[in-house]
Amino acid sequence: MADANGSKGQRRREAMLQLLKQQGRITITEMVERFGCSEATARRDLEQMEAEYPVIRTIGGAMYDGMHTVRDLPFAEKEGLSILEKERIAELAASLITEGDVIGLSGGTTNFLIAKQLKARKGITVVTNAVNIAMELAGSQIQVVVTGGIMRHNSFELCGPLGEGLVSHLHIGKMFIGVDGISAEGGITTYSEQEAQIAKALIKRSQAAYAVFDHTKTERTSLFTTASLSELCGVITDLPLSAELAAQVEKHGISVYVTD
Repeated sequence: MADANGSKGQRRREAMLQLLKQQGRITITEMVERFGCSEATARRDLEQMEAEYPVIRTIGGAMYDGMHTVRDLPFAEKEGLSILEKERIAELAASLITEGDVIGLSGGTTNFLIAKQLKARKGITVVTNAVNIAMELAGSQIQVVVTGGIMRHNSFELCGPLGEGLVSHLHIGKMFIGVDGISAEGGITTYSEQEAQIAKALIKRSQAAYAVFDHTKTERTSLFTTASLSELCGVITDLPLSAELAAQVEKHGISVYVTD
């Protein structure tokens, strides 16, 4: 019986994928109507399809990623990429944080490494929407404020209106934003629409926003804009910026921090 149900589900997901290829995007409501499944089943199907196919979850549905833009890798995979560079970037970012600061950390491996750097410090408040960052700081002398929301399993980030509502009441000093791509034209971008929304809310409540990224993210544009370059106070990275990006950064008066 389980096999029959499994094959039926697989056939439904393949039909959904064909529709996605034709239309470019699909909504949960459309899936429920077309395939006679429940909303919960539609959401589970999309979660499975995102793991297997070039499908990107969006708020209320999904879109087909035929262009294969910057992919959304699970945190464990990302953690292994450019780890030494990311550790140096995290160390440099942590040097900008002083006792008494209220800082924000979005999700991402570099920000997780910033949290590791801060564990032994005190007198700092960290606002984060990433569950793994909050857990990393558990038991330290850091005060941790966690936004609410629904967790994205790839990144451990809490997203959605619940978290955005809480963030609107906060005052953050320095906000450190993880990015999937940064370019002169696109600003800072991310693979997930939900993560882009919560990051925008955090930036809006911050006095100074810093993009943290290793050189592999430069001159790349992911699907959803988090912020334009003009909204940034600084960028923290491991190699000098390309000429085009450096020119735009300088134009907006953004500080550039490059690791040794």
